[in-house]
Amino acid sequence: MNRHEEINYLELPASDFAATKTFFSSIFDWEFTDYGEEYMAFSNAGIEGGFFLSDLKASTTTGSVLIVFYSENLEKTLSKIVSAGGTVIKPTYSFPGGRRFHFSDPNGNEYAVWSDIPA
Repeated sequence: MNRHEEINYLELPASDFAATKTFFSSIFDWEFTDYGEEYMAFSNAGIEGGFFLSDLKASTTTGSVLIVFYSENLEKTLSKIVSAGGTVIKPTYSFPGGRRFHFSDPNGNEYAVWSDIPA
């Protein structure tokens, strides 16, 4: 449902659509719809969005927004990400209210996963 003046959609760069689909489908059960050779949309992610064909990467080191996932079992989610080919770029650390780690997808885009549940 579209809601007035609320975030509605996210778009991210991707250089390898096949690897992106495999990665996010296997970890988070995302579903994809192709729109030609240079764009694909994703759903079943809590918010809908898409990937556009690009060699650029979303990273906090270049000032990009950080997409943060929530997990009820941080260690299990971390294991799934590593098994699917993701790279941990900031190991798990504690902060007021929980713990989190940062990872990159097969395209090099940075994300984080957090949990408020103690280890």
